[in-house]
Amino acid sequence: MHTRQSKRAQSRIMLFFSTFWYVRFKKVVYPQRLATMFHNSIIFQSLLIWGTSLLMGGRPGLVSFGIACLSIILTLIFSIFLPVVVAFSLPHICPFPVPFVGNPWLVIGLFGSPALLGAFIGQRFGFILLKRHIQEVYSRTKPGLTGNTMDYIVGLEAERWIFKSGFVQWLIVLILGTYLKVGASYIALIWLVSPAFAYGLMEATLTPVRSPKQLKVFTLVLALAVPVMSSAGLFIRLVDVMVGSIVRADRNPGGLPDWLGNVVVAVAIAIVVSFTFVYLLSYVHISGAKKTLLSVLCAFFGLALVLVSSGIVPAFTEDIARSVNVVHVVDTTRMNDGNTEPLSYVSLFSNMPGKLTQELMDLRGEEFSCGRNMTTDFVTFTVKYGCRSYKGSNAGWSKSEVPVLHVESDSAADDARRTVVSVDTKSSTRWSLAINMQEIDDFTVQVDSDKLVQLGGKSEVDGWHTIQFAGGKNAPTKFQLTLFWSSNATQASPKEANAEDPPLLVKLRTDVNRATPMVETVLEKLPRWCAAFGKSTSPYTLAFLTALPVDI
Repeated sequence: MHTRQSKRAQSRIMLFFSTFWYVRFKKVVYPQRLATMFHNSIIFQSLLIWGTSLLMGGRPGLVSFGIACLSIILTLIFSIFLPVVVAFSLPHICPFPVPFVGNPWLVIGLFGSPALLGAFIGQRFGFILLKRHIQEVYSRTKPGLTGNTMDYIVGLEAERWIFKSGFVQWLIVLILGTYLKVGASYIALIWLVSPAFAYGLMEATLTPVRSPKQLKVFTLVLALAVPVMSSAGLFIRLVDVMVGSIVRADRNPGGLPDWLGNVVVAVAIAIVVSFTFVYLLSYVHISGAKKTLLSVLCAFFGLALVLVSSGIVPAFTEDIARSVNVVHVVDTTRMNDGNTEPLSYVSLFSNMPGKLTQELMDLRGEEFSCGRNMTTDFVTFTVKYGCRSYKGSNAGWSKSEVPVLHVESDSAADDARRTVVSVDTKSSTRWSLAINMQEIDDFTVQVDSDKLVQLGGKSEVDGWHTIQFAGGKNAPTKFQLTLFWSSNATQASPKEANAEDPPLLVKLRTDVNRATPMVETVLEKLPRWCAAFGKSTSPYTLAFLTALPVDI
């Protein structure tokens, strides 16, 4: 019994989700070994069928197959191209660069319609190339067909090749997914098997002598029923998750282009549309629905664009608000032996893409100025775009709260330099400390005789190792930082030491959970669709910054 249980525990389980409605999920669980065997069986049978068909079709069939594969590529390229153009344009024509955060359904019109239009255009090129090739073949093999009859029969044959190109597309995805052991490979399996079964049951031509017939609507219904029910919810949730993720993907506010989030969502939607609409679009080319399809898609896109550009549908609401940070900053990193007063200001920034122009309309009179020159290094991140106000910035804090970094000793023995720094965070029990690992090999942090950070095991991001500390009411506020310098450490040159921003060795930010009068005023005046929100790395509403230069 124990052996069986251990084998079951070691068995790799694949967890699949299939949905019948938007929020109703059903789990399908079976061993990965069985899944791989089943997938390989389908792949082998598909390759065998395609190989036999191409062998029987000869050179004309092989060329038709190549053009059908080309139509897949063209469909994907055009499907991505149009939404990406829209994604680049939105920041220039809308009040916010990501105008669909509050109403994610807008992506259907903004990106879904251009993606479907582009997919149709790309597939149309493939359809035209197929018609030309098939017409040349039929003119040699079936000279009895002329005029409208020839054009009609050729169109039917091209329609079938376009439909069957979907099999090739999903077969490639299934092969890649199985090879890479992707758990969601079952989606490709369903989108391959169900349409192939429907086509074989309803449309298969058993003899090459028989002329092709127009694809039946029932074939499409039978082909797409299971795939749509099993994966529609997943695709919707995927887009929803992506929309929710792009608004907090920027680690350094203002560090990423405003259009990046739009492009990511647009490409994801375009890929989904291109792959899932390949069967449906094949029915449009020889039908009278082309103009109707184009009109509907353009209408949906135009309506969505008007709604977001005019602000009729707001980008943010009280329920789905734009996160902003309002922080009173007291910066002592540029103080020179106590001869310079701390730089104090209120900083306003947001992790969500876009400028703060709309917010400042409600903050008139508070003397905010914005730009990419308003950078602030908060130790755990850097504000690349933000707003500052110096109005009333000297109220609400005192110099006794300013943290202190004091060099107690700096010695060198046996070519090993060792520096001891005392850290006093004053009243703050939540702080972030960053050490320059390009200059320092290792370090320790201790309180009295207790070492909070031991030697060894130090990682770095962009050359800095960051420590975040959050303690309770009675947490210590005085620490000893011991730095062990790297043998490759370089002394700052006189020019660097006297520069406006000399290289830093240690950076410290202490947070105080208190709103100064200016911060309270700003928070009260912010629009209702804004919400004060911060990540775990974000400061409180009052933050003190200090640092030690490399040349200590």
